[in-house]
Amino acid sequence: MQIGTIRELGCNGKTVLLRLDLNSPIDPTSNLILDDKRFREHIPTIRALSDSRVVIITHQSRPGKKDFTTLEAHAEKLGHLLGIPVRYVDSIFGRHAREAVHAMKIGDVVMLENVRFNAEENLTLKPEEAKKTHLVKKLSSMGDVFVNDAFGTAHRSQPTIIGLPLAMRSAGGLLMEKEVSTLSKVFSGAPRPVCMVLGGTKVDDSIDVARHVLANGIADQVMVIGVVANVFLMAAGNNIGKPSTQLITQLKYLPEVEKAKEILSLYRDRVVMPESVAVRQDNHRVEYPIDRIPEDTPVLDLGMDALTSLVQTIKKSGTVVFNGPAGVFEDIDFATGTYELLRAASKVEFSVVGGGHTAAVIEKLGIEHDFTHISTGGGACIEFLTGKKLPAIDALEQSKKIFG
Repeated sequence: MQIGTIRELGCNGKTVLLRLDLNSPIDPTSNLILDDKRFREHIPTIRALSDSRVVIITHQSRPGKKDFTTLEAHAEKLGHLLGIPVRYVDSIFGRHAREAVHAMKIGDVVMLENVRFNAEENLTLKPEEAKKTHLVKKLSSMGDVFVNDAFGTAHRSQPTIIGLPLAMRSAGGLLMEKEVSTLSKVFSGAPRPVCMVLGGTKVDDSIDVARHVLANGIADQVMVIGVVANVFLMAAGNNIGKPSTQLITQLKYLPEVEKAKEILSLYRDRVVMPESVAVRQDNHRVEYPIDRIPEDTPVLDLGMDALTSLVQTIKKSGTVVFNGPAGVFEDIDFATGTYELLRAASKVEFSVVGGGHTAAVIEKLGIEHDFTHISTGGGACIEFLTGKKLPAIDALEQSKKIFG
């Protein structure tokens, strides 16, 4: 993939519009940022642009959500991590923003207001339409080049993601580059056997990934855990009990059961499913084989028999791609499956983790440095693994063709 790099862009002495993804968990009462992981991941890119004027474009949440707020705290947090002031401007492209950018000196960093405060940024558009938005026209007139480092939003088709690269010379930042090259390695050059562990509740995406990697020989095995496993257990003819079946219905994933059946009919020998599960009865963790799951209790974790077998499968793998937990890991009684599978995955030669909840668990376990790569984008990472071209990457490739 040819997305262009900061080195090729030659940013020294220029005004760089830098798109970041600083969307973070926030305490709604105090407005305190609760996790600065995304900030830390972008630091190398900002430092690499220290001989430029850096104008940060980013967002927090989306309209209608409780944590949809201004970026004053984000600028302060970033400044603290960088060790230099980051000036917050409460405007996106108004006079106040334009004057602040015009007054910048080399080495200065400015953060514009939450770009999603502008209605156009919340639209899903085609690149050519995005390029014509008021937002892209105004922003592109304020800088010399554009750098997109926001891998977490790479699956979105919003103006700053896909419109700015068509309006000005552009490249991927260091984080974007790292994400694309590491995830691309999963498709070719990853040590075999490759085991894809798909869990959590994003069943439709996981089914798409499973189908793609099995059909194209990318993965030797697909291991299903969490709600994804429940869908496959149903597809294999197991009764997973009323509460778990209701959850799948509620999440509108019943059609996915048919897709899982189709996958099992083609690749049954390469799909690894749990043999036992854990439920809560009389306030205790109780385990059952999959053909005897109680009718009235939800499945909350893998059973220990299943866990032993799944850990062995992971240990024999050269590559593990891990996306989504194995159960209700927030409850310590049902965290064992997620914890132990992650510990096993951290020891293989090449280990990649999708972002989101799984990344948070890894930090809690203190094993983040044992993984080859922890992605900053849950949705973007899983969409990348389905083999789809991400809109942000496509736009950066187009930009390279247009501007050289």
